[in-house]
Amino acid sequence: MKILWFTWKDRKNPASGGAEIVNEELAKRLVADGHEVVFLVGGFEGSVPKENKDGFKIIRVGGKWSVYLEAYTYYKKNLSNWPDLVIDEVNTVPFFSKLYVKQKNILFIHQLCREIWFYQIFFPLNLIGYILEPVYLWLLNDKKVITVSESTKKNLIKYGFKKENISIISEGIELMPVEDFETISKFEKPTILSLGTIRSMKRTGQILKAFEILKKDIPEARLIIAGRKEGVYGDRFVNDVEKSMYKSSIKCIGSVSMEEKIELFQKSHVLVVTSVKEGWGLVVTEANSQGTPSVVYDVDGLRDAVRNGETGLVCSKNTPEDIAKKMVQILHDKEEYKTLQKNAWEWSKQINFENSYKQFIVKINE
Repeated sequence: MKILWFTWKDRKNPASGGAEIVNEELAKRLVADGHEVVFLVGGFEGSVPKENKDGFKIIRVGGKWSVYLEAYTYYKKNLSNWPDLVIDEVNTVPFFSKLYVKQKNILFIHQLCREIWFYQIFFPLNLIGYILEPVYLWLLNDKKVITVSESTKKNLIKYGFKKENISIISEGIELMPVEDFETISKFEKPTILSLGTIRSMKRTGQILKAFEILKKDIPEARLIIAGRKEGVYGDRFVNDVEKSMYKSSIKCIGSVSMEEKIELFQKSHVLVVTSVKEGWGLVVTEANSQGTPSVVYDVDGLRDAVRNGETGLVCSKNTPEDIAKKMVQILHDKEEYKTLQKNAWEWSKQINFENSYKQFIVKINE
């Protein structure tokens, strides 16, 4: 098939995340199977208009907001007769390709935005987006959808999508699970890890608050914050760390390489994730693959990536106090920790791009 894939970002975009990893891993496998794939995405500062990568083509048009109109224009002018299949990826806002493409088209939705509008977008656009999301989802609810979690599927059903039209595929991770998690050497002191961009929707500040509460029970505990800071929220977080009475036990190390990331996953004792929502908590599965269980908020995507009490702990209340309580539990009970660690590691071995692709190719061929 000739597959045209509308999406907001490609992996080289500085704002890219887990969704872009999944897209391009699937595209590589599509190309290896003899299909042609073209991504139509937004540009970014310093980007080139066209690029070939791993056998597929990336065409960049417009920017963060103008990409939707520019993609439509580019398609009509250059690609209207080319594809056999169009994938409309909804990452905040859909491309509404069903309104203008002639070919078979499906939706690929990692997560819905909903609450994120109030964390990532300024007023009044956040309010407008929040109000319009149910409207545009209603307009699209006759389409077939591929998604990556049960949480997103349930949300789509609320907006009128038919259950039988929604397919869930496995996520995948780039990291190879360690051969034997018991050979992993942890830091000498109990170490909490936060890994991801320091921004509003990740609620990194709540991890800091939880750590300060944890220190009262486990004085020797340390916190490592890995990830670039973003905007006013990132600056404020760094200032809060500087003001913390426990700042000597906290390290903000910025962005990390893949090698550093693996080392942090292996040596840290617990990963903590407090996002407003996710498509799937990829960082959780990555940490699991390297022998580290997680404590997460009970939100879309994270509750899917953690089997509560089996591979990690899901908070009963989404508060720093409950995170601290769960961290104390996981660090004090050595037997429970080993069980969570083993189960998480075993499960991570099933979450790979080979399984994801096998499920994906079946669904796009239906």
